[in-house]
Amino acid sequence: MPSRDFSLHGAVDLGALQAAARKQQERQARSGGAPAGAGAAGKYVVDVTDQTFNTEVVERSQTVPVLVDFWAEWCGPCKQLGPVLEKLAEEAAGKWILAKVDIDANPQLAAYMQQMGVRGIPFVAAVVAGQLLPFLNGAAPEPQVRQAIDQLFQALRKEGILPDAPEGEQPGGAAEAQADPLTQRAEEALQRGDLDAAKAAFEEMLAGDPRNARAKQGVALVELHRRVRSLDPEGAVQEAAAKPGDVQAQIRAADVEMATGRPEQAFDRLVTAVRGTAGDDRDAARKHLLSLFELLPADDPRVAKARRSLQSALF
Repeated sequence: MPSRDFSLHGAVDLGALQAAARKQQERQARSGGAPAGAGAAGKYVVDVTDQTFNTEVVERSQTVPVLVDFWAEWCGPCKQLGPVLEKLAEEAAGKWILAKVDIDANPQLAAYMQQMGVRGIPFVAAVVAGQLLPFLNGAAPEPQVRQAIDQLFQALRKEGILPDAPEGEQPGGAAEAQADPLTQRAEEALQRGDLDAAKAAFEEMLAGDPRNARAKQGVALVELHRRVRSLDPEGAVQEAAAKPGDVQAQIRAADVEMATGRPEQAFDRLVTAVRGTAGDDRDAARKHLLSLFELLPADDPRVAKARRSLQSALF
């Protein structure tokens, strides 16, 4: 089951980070240089089995961080999170590697995951210098996943495990300029759960540049957090199923689906609401759908598909 509160806060074990830092420093002292493999070309997404985990993950993590995605074919949220991780891994181009573990096909790794106290998937662990760090539990929209990975790498650099990122590069894969103080203020506010401060900072960014996509995503993310934090996720979806003609119920369910990494379901739900209603209800569903589009990059194929479906529903 996806977690309601998708946050990096508290997810990184600093003791494990420090142990990994010591191993990294010892390895660099032996090699006389920085970690190898951080920018090397190659395969950035690998399928891992019980037999290959040690080679593909543990040994590889000695030279480049590895994120391990535990998933299963029957897990709906896994199918939402997986493509996001794969996209970001390809964007990162070797700064980190994504290893995918099908828990149904690999019982030893599934058992190991349970020994760590993990009871649900999707679950993502970070493996650095042979140390496994619990990282993400549950699915989430791409902006949140990207931000969480950026925060993880900031923590790794702070502990001395990784060198500082080159100017203009972001470890999560975004080819953007280094965060300015206002952006940093907004993201730090998000991390500590101060939604008012985060929104104020993002809106200040928009005042300076109304086309700032990162700020638009930030505002949309804050508003989504505000709407869903008081909802019962399962209850909202059940209510929407019981009241297909209730547009507000459909909007609440779409918010839950978006917050738990299921944007396609959220988009389809609201397109259906637009198609089946008229007047103010139709306009409310349409406007809410447009607001959810802001949570994903403008060139995301899921947004393009939903825009075409919306156009068909309207005309």
